Amino acid sequence: MRDDLTKDWFGDGEDPAKYDPVRSARAGLKAKLPKRFYTEVTVEFRDGLYALLLDGRPAKTKLRNPLGADTEAAAALLAAEWAAQVELIDPSVMPVTRMLHAAIDHVAGARQEVIDDILKYAGSDLVCYRAGEPERLVALQAQHWDPALTYVREAFGARFLLSEGIRFVEQAPGAIEALRVPVSRHTSAAALAALHVMTTISGSALLAIAVADGIISAEAGFDAGEVDADFETSVWGIDEEAAERRGFRKSDFLAAAALVAAHQG
Repeated sequence: MRDDLTKDWFGDGEDPAKYDPVRSARAGLKAKLPKRFYTEVTVEFRDGLYALLLDGRPAKTKLRNPLGADTEAAAALLAAEWAAQVELIDPSVMPVTRMLHAAIDHVAGARQEVIDDILKYAGSDLVCYRAGEPERLVALQAQHWDPALTYVREAFGARFLLSEGIRFVEQAPGAIEALRVPVSRHTSAAALAALHVMTTISGSALLAIAVADGIISAEAGFDAGEVDADFETSVWGIDEEAAERRGFRKSDFLAAAALVAAHQG
């Protein structure tokens, strides 16, 4: 596998949600995409990993670790992204690849830190901050956010307080700590990385947990994270760049949900 591709295009394993292909393109960063240099994409189980092979050669991460997945289903998602590249290799449409790079090179060695970071989001979770008006927005927030609040309360005893507007409300430490149970049961670094991506994109650990546990669909989870922005769009409209960024966020969120699901029985 080409070392310059791994080094220059898939970064150092930072959270894939931070990657903004629209901004990068407009700033002229990495404007020239690398050409597809392989013909065949396969997966082979070796050394406890479903490894990605390009023309029979094992693909590597930036830190020279084998690129692959813990489950056959997750490896299939990875291989599909590489097979889908035509003339050029475009990382912006390869979210599973980016997440697995992060998981293998970084999350695997920092599991507790990633869990703690997800729980930090619960301390100021999106779903706890409600509008007082207009009525349509109030209703939309309740429709999209209440299922996640109800789920964590009934399943884990985590009771979260709500605030109107942006006034900070301090959550009980016990409520936040109760969420360590559903977060920690994602034993795979890849699944944990994907859960973190859903959390950062939506701004909500509760929504990410609800999606991961099958309480709400991936589509519903993404839409829930966009309620406020979508309401503003319905009033004022949306520009082309904002729409494009939303599309990339959605692609990454849905890919993260699929990666989590690929690690579940």
